[in-house]
Amino acid sequence: MKKLLLLVVVLIGFTTFQSNAQSNYTTALGLGIDFGDGQTLVGPSVKHFFAQEHAGLGEVTFGDNVTFLTLLYEYHGSFPNAGGLTWFAGAGPSIAFFDGDTEVFLRPVVGLDFKINNVPLAFSFDWRPWIFLGDNGDTFEAARFGLGFRYAFN
Repeated sequence: MKKLLLLVVVLIGFTTFQSNAQSNYTTALGLGIDFGDGQTLVGPSVKHFFAQEHAGLGEVTFGDNVTFLTLLYEYHGSFPNAGGLTWFAGAGPSIAFFDGDTEVFLRPVVGLDFKINNVPLAFSFDWRPWIFLGDNGDTFEAARFGLGFRYAFN
């Protein structure tokens, strides 16, 4: 529980920075990869900016006999003199569907997003641990990461 509290404090700290993040695109569609301890999950990914600093990420990823639906809110901030590169922090749920059962996970996320100037490609790398919210108690899995390869639309 102490780790979860620390993680929430860190995420709130990231989102209170004054930043001038300028999204270089509005929507991007492509491939999402969720990897780390356990199996690697791969599937379609879409990221949409609702405002300059506020984005939503949706992914449907598939693994060995499991399908995950992940929806994340991401707050973006910029780096000075690093055109196209932003940091982000946020959270959201993941729902796992397998063998007629469903499990829910909380997914905090912290990462980097890079949009190549004058090229419609966006890449992201993030740390996205999961916290299992279930009957058998809470389980925290820290070693989970995400990669995104997307075609960016204005």
